[in-house]
Amino acid sequence: MSLSEQEEEDMRRAIALSLSHGSSNQQKKHEVIVVDSDSSTTDDEAPCVAAATQPKLPETETDSAFEKPTMGILGLDRKAMEQERLARKRKASISPQPARRTTPKLAETTLKERTSSASTPRIDVPTKITPSFHFSKLPYANGAVKKTWALGHPRDNDIKLEEILQKEDLTLAVLSSFQWDVEWLLRKIKTNATQMVFVMQADTEEMKAEYRNDTARMPNVRLCFPSMEGQVNCMHSKLMLLSYPTHLRVVVPTANLVPYDWGETGIMENTVFLIDLPRLVPKPTTPASSTMTKFGEDLIHFLEAMGLERSIIDSMHHFDFSSTEDLAFVHTIGGANTSDGPSWRRTGYCGLGRAISQLGLATEDALNIDYITSSVGSLNTESLSTLYLAAQGDEGTAVYNWRTTPASKLSKLVDRNIRAAQQTAQKQVTAGFRIYFPSLETVRASTGGSHNGGTICFQSKWWNSATFPRDLLRDCKSRREGMLMHNKV
Repeated sequence: MSLSEQEEEDMRRAIALSLSHGSSNQQKKHEVIVVDSDSSTTDDEAPCVAAATQPKLPETETDSAFEKPTMGILGLDRKAMEQERLARKRKASISPQPARRTTPKLAETTLKERTSSASTPRIDVPTKITPSFHFSKLPYANGAVKKTWALGHPRDNDIKLEEILQKEDLTLAVLSSFQWDVEWLLRKIKTNATQMVFVMQADTEEMKAEYRNDTARMPNVRLCFPSMEGQVNCMHSKLMLLSYPTHLRVVVPTANLVPYDWGETGIMENTVFLIDLPRLVPKPTTPASSTMTKFGEDLIHFLEAMGLERSIIDSMHHFDFSSTEDLAFVHTIGGANTSDGPSWRRTGYCGLGRAISQLGLATEDALNIDYITSSVGSLNTESLSTLYLAAQGDEGTAVYNWRTTPASKLSKLVDRNIRAAQQTAQKQVTAGFRIYFPSLETVRASTGGSHNGGTICFQSKWWNSATFPRDLLRDCKSRREGMLMHNKV
């Protein structure tokens, strides 16, 4: 059956759009930055949404995306998608009409059942809110930490992205990432049955428009762009909120939404925390009517700062967070956090100290801290001391006192005590803080070699700084031989 004139016009328009987009990209030589970095340099903080299976050397600041002439910047083949849409439309237009349904509709069946039971005495059911699904039946009811699966390695306490998503039952997926391969991701989701919200970095209106254009023909996809105003240079958060008929799955991975971070090339290792929270029945009528833990409160605070839809944020109250009573959700919200009162205590290292204190783990004893990272910046003993004190339960007041006490006041006893506490903390950092990061030799000897270590970031200028704590660095090697680690533990 031939295409109608309108469909032919749609096809020509879609192809022209795709080819014009491709030629525009080719003129720019596809100079898309793929460095997954927390560095303070401008290039390292640039956004990356194009997939790359071969990241460059650790200090490389740019890389090229796959050269696909008709690809949008989210990795979506617009021409192919348009052809598939028109093919589905043609198929629907020539398919025979389905037989008339003879079974009664759900509303009709319900009405008959009510009529037949009208004489039955009414039993009042208690309105107590309880989980709708037995806690013990949820796979991760108590939370779990897993390694990401890796191609070519035996399975051992690991997990695949497909096993996290469980697409057959997934109704809503809120996904936040720094790097994206959307076409690859959508193959792991039932896009016709799952509502999706992608939380993405976009620091210009032009970039937002481009992302919206790439997803315009996906009716189940909505986009969320966290604020990039003020001091915010990078939206690096990785978070998943996965909603099912029986529960909510909260996932905090170190992996971006690209295939090599999820082990599909066998070169990069990540970690995942996930926990399943049962749905409440009956559903609370207002957010205030549900009992929320500190974990849930801080998750909601983070989602609000992210700019997520209010309806999704409020839906967090439809789930039982009681299993998170002994857990904390620690986040970092970019920019200055001083304008609305005590919000600064809820994020960053202040939020970490607050969480430690609320969990009853605060201590003045010396700690041993082993920190695994995939990105190292301009460290010094003072910056590490802030993390060390937070791990002891300090909410930031000690560091604030250090920075605001003038040298002219050190003659006072109280000020001398402040300075003495600072010196003690720095000594404890030197004795008990270890940072694990792969050496250049480890990267070169890895399965992917140095050309696949581009998201393992460190710059020589930091190492060469006179104040960099070189003695605290240790070589980081995975137990799965040949793999590099993108973990943050």
